[in-house]
Amino acid sequence: MISDTATFATAAKRVLIADDHPLYRDALRAIVPQACPGADLIEAACQDDVLREVTSDAAFDLIVLDLNLPGVVGLSCLQKARETAPLTPILIVSALDDPGVMSDVIRAGATGYVPKSAQRQMLVDAIHVILGGGTYLPLEGMIALRDSQSHEAERLEPSKRDMLTSRQRRVLTLLAHGKSNKQIAGELDISEITVKAHVSSILKKLGVNNRVQAALEARSLLND
Repeated sequence: MISDTATFATAAKRVLIADDHPLYRDALRAIVPQACPGADLIEAACQDDVLREVTSDAAFDLIVLDLNLPGVVGLSCLQKARETAPLTPILIVSALDDPGVMSDVIRAGATGYVPKSAQRQMLVDAIHVILGGGTYLPLEGMIALRDSQSHEAERLEPSKRDMLTSRQRRVLTLLAHGKSNKQIAGELDISEITVKAHVSSILKKLGVNNRVQAALEARSLLND
């Protein structure tokens, strides 16, 4: 398994568990509290339930989402939830173990991916990592993501570079080295809220959906 940071965050206070199988929702209700002790767990069984619950970034600290919910077309639920709550971590837990699918969901805005066939500890580790500001993928998913990135523009266009402020370039550099929001805040002597604002702006300027994609873009820039 691989991620862009190993720093763990404090437990989430409110978590949405979205899966259409009651037995698997029960399993998630048993596992998620191991990573988020005391969290308020809300359940959803279809896309409509998810979109009714996810109203903003303030609604949940974490969303655990199955890809194949009733009502979903392709990655529609992930994409719509990401549009409504652009900064909320979304962890995909799916029966699909195709590395290409793992890459696609990260590019669509997910923050992590765990196959349902994985051991319980992998899910706990994934939650810890993404709550720490990182992105979690099995190794084969990370390889697929890097391969897909290599088939597109491998370096930042000068116009994109120029759009970043000097502070944003520093934040991006630290992000590319796997630093969490808390670590970046400490190194730059700014608040975590300010770091989150910088990261959000960086993602928009670079035209990417998450920290992994931004880090890959940054590593191309840093190698110039």
